[in-house]
Amino acid sequence: MGGALVADAYSDPTDDSGYSAHDLISRGFIASPEHAALVADTPALADLDTDSFDAVFLVGGQGPMFTFRADQAVKDLVGRFVAGGKVAAVVCHATCVLLDATTPDGELVVAGRTWTGFANSEEAYADEFVGQRIQPFWIEDEARAIEGTNFIVQGRFRAHAVRDGNLITGQQQYSGAAAARLVIETLGR
Repeated sequence: MGGALVADAYSDPTDDSGYSAHDLISRGFIASPEHAALVADTPALADLDTDSFDAVFLVGGQGPMFTFRADQAVKDLVGRFVAGGKVAAVVCHATCVLLDATTPDGELVVAGRTWTGFANSEEAYADEFVGQRIQPFWIEDEARAIEGTNFIVQGRFRAHAVRDGNLITGQQQYSGAAAARLVIETLGR
């Protein structure tokens, strides 16, 4: 779609829930006019020449659970990158896209691969913190129901990233730097 990116309530560090109040990186983007401008007017995925990119890096927050999983363009992007030998990195709740993203030939992107994503223990903690169920489904439950794939998690809210070929996944928000290092390493830079 493009346009302004708007954080969901639980990803907005200024939200009254206080859920992400400690997120200094997001607070920095909000406070810096230069950085805020980067998310104020984004291009639509369809308007980008994705063939000119060597890698894609999808990040989470709560919103992708409601947007990425149903967005065929996002799923197709990941599938094309994986099938084309390009790096596809997916972190936190964005990993929900991997639950049913396929390559152009129809093979599930995670088929035969080891990967990670937001853990049930982390979802339970988040739900308890806000006093209600936040997500419409839990990634770990759905991933473990997929035959022929190996979904793994580490300790709750600990940095954890996995590389399986050109697919890189990070468990949650604290895994972004680890996933980024794997992207750089994979690209050979």
